Amino acid sequence: MTTDIDLQTTGPGSAAPEDGRVPVTVLTGFLGSGKTTLLNRILRERHGMRIAVIENEFGEVGIDDALVIGAEEEIFEMNNGCICCTVRGDLIRILGTLMRRKDDFDQILIETTGLADPAPVAQTFFVDDEVRDQLRLDAIVTLVDARHVVQHLDEERAEGVENEAVEQIAFADRIVLNKTDLVDDAGLAAVTERIRAINAMVDIIPAQFADAPLARLLDVGAFDLDRVTTLDPQFLVDTDHQHDQTVTSVGFEVPGELDPDRLNTWLGELLRTKGVDIFRSKGVLAVAGSDREYVFQGVHMLFDGTDGRPWGDRERVNSLVFIGRNLDREELRSGLRACLRAAEPVGARP
Repeated sequence: MTTDIDLQTTGPGSAAPEDGRVPVTVLTGFLGSGKTTLLNRILRERHGMRIAVIENEFGEVGIDDALVIGAEEEIFEMNNGCICCTVRGDLIRILGTLMRRKDDFDQILIETTGLADPAPVAQTFFVDDEVRDQLRLDAIVTLVDARHVVQHLDEERAEGVENEAVEQIAFADRIVLNKTDLVDDAGLAAVTERIRAINAMVDIIPAQFADAPLARLLDVGAFDLDRVTTLDPQFLVDTDHQHDQTVTSVGFEVPGELDPDRLNTWLGELLRTKGVDIFRSKGVLAVAGSDREYVFQGVHMLFDGTDGRPWGDRERVNSLVFIGRNLDREELRSGLRACLRAAEPVGARP
């Protein structure tokens, strides 16, 4: 399925080459950097472009479609692995399906997981002949969380294990330095310096709530194969890469309605005590007294919630995903279950 945004306003950037192939933007960034916020902007704003979206989730429970505006009509979703390794065949298959409908859209946007190395994704557009002949990799756009990126850049990894936050910055053609409102001027300067140390020439666009001008991100002709092969001489060689195996995803679903006071207490305590290890949390929750979904998103100890779609006649089911280290599935599940409206408060029974 594709987005069909046929609106007559500001057009795309003018720097893209006119070679007849469909431009593809790869949207990447570490967990919680703001990719879904930017994706929603792209789907919502009046920019005159028709865009097909491919989305990749990391985790057992797929909920990102519920976080994206109109996702049931607009998103090809892959959630059985990381797009940069195990599901490349799926990516090629979906791209092939899209190209049989290429009159329905003007360009393609691929949103990767927060744990994806963008290099193997970009490689797909050069190692597969059919893809290369029909599609043009236009730009790798990386979202960077100004508040939290330094701690991820500084994480020590075992020998041979990639630091995805570093790779995402290194291969970026455009960087949206997001959440600048959460750091002071000195912190912003320090983050910018770290980015420049990794990718000296990249165009850095400061933003709050991913409000970067779309004309600087889409159809800009920014991807430079010569620069990438200089950065990584093995770029066009199909080699294996290894993720940090200490980072895992825990996802589960619990039917029923949640007591809002218990939910706030549980989430607040959980993120206060374990937020350092919880890189990303997100969920679609059913809160008692509300006829709409409660869409929950968190990054480390910061979290926010907004009203989502009406429940209507659908069963009230709470879907929650945590990505990080030292995650205890049963402890997290029991914590959520203790928030159910019919549940006894923790410690109420002997």
